[in-house]
Amino acid sequence: MKKMFVPISMSFLLLLGACSNDAEKSTGSGSVDDGEAANENGAIDHGVDDKKVGFSLEGGAIEEASGVPAEEKEQILAAYKVNIDTLNEQDIDGYLDTLSPKDYDFEEERAFMEEQFSEYELNREVSNVTIVKYSDKEAQVFSNLKTSYKQLSTGLVTKQDGRQVTVFTKNDSGWKAVSVHYIGDEGKK
Repeated sequence: MKKMFVPISMSFLLLLGACSNDAEKSTGSGSVDDGEAANENGAIDHGVDDKKVGFSLEGGAIEEASGVPAEEKEQILAAYKVNIDTLNEQDIDGYLDTLSPKDYDFEEERAFMEEQFSEYELNREVSNVTIVKYSDKEAQVFSNLKTSYKQLSTGLVTKQDGRQVTVFTKNDSGWKAVSVHYIGDEGKK
């Protein structure tokens, strides 16, 4: 009799579990995804939140932020230009000076850039440079990029076009880059 009790009680528990209400189903309990975090980065959007970054993945019209004081605009665009120019010139110290020390690990960034510059010659051409979001503490600079990498050992050149938003924050030493969001334009040659 005990041998029959265990399978019958297990069957009863399974039946009760199958009859749970819809509210419990929405939690994902009992599903194959239990214990797994939901993937917040979609295959198309690469984790970029259009509400936080000043461009849309659909590539619509770029609108300049309103209310940017002329002096601030000049300083922000100058900081962006120095960021691009120092990368093109392989000036690692100059490039690191454009970054926010609060948001970048300079030793890690230096090591990465030294490795890249030992293997590649980088050239980035920018167009359509526009401040798309602005507050007195943060600015987002949109640009179209034509990037080429020349592998020094082989001479092989790889080119890619894309769109980028560089986020800057203002601190005591001026506008510093805190993050870069890049989307490559696939299929355009």
